[in-house]
Amino acid sequence: MPDKEPDYRLMRRVALGEEDAINELYARFGGLMFKIAIQFLSNNAEAEDAVQEVFVRLWKTADRFDPRKAKLVTWVMLITRRHLIDRIRRKTVRPKSYELGEQHDISATDAPETSNMLLEERNAALWKALQTLPEMQRTVIERAYFHGFTLREVSLQINAPLGTVKSALSRGLLRLREHGLKDSTAL
Repeated sequence: MPDKEPDYRLMRRVALGEEDAINELYARFGGLMFKIAIQFLSNNAEAEDAVQEVFVRLWKTADRFDPRKAKLVTWVMLITRRHLIDRIRRKTVRPKSYELGEQHDISATDAPETSNMLLEERNAALWKALQTLPEMQRTVIERAYFHGFTLREVSLQINAPLGTVKSALSRGLLRLREHGLKDSTAL
């Protein structure tokens, strides 16, 4: 890969431990990572801890980034998602089942910008949109996003090839976006 690639150069600098490179990486992805973490975890403090842990992991694995295989944002989000799932699994034997119709336990002090009413509206819209999906797509999305299973685990659970599960997830998420769930915080 040519050394002219900005993401590649940034990750090389992160691997060397350059503080300004780490700061740049945080400025680019810290907010997005926190947004994802708060969806997985119960409160702001836990989400902040998780983001910090992910940045340590990114720093330790920065030399493995290959822009030929994935964009930097994709690579960072994959590591973030894996870390959050691992964190949930360490916390419990199995992630708690999440019912879409239930209210979240997020209080105004945990997420001042998100009211319970908005969360309920988002849940209702998501639940309605999920019901329009074919069974396979709905099952894959529910198990991967709401129960915390990996796609490989979902593949084994529903006795379907991993490629089929990946395609069902992709098509299902696309259909949800078409239903007006463009805000990624809905999932």
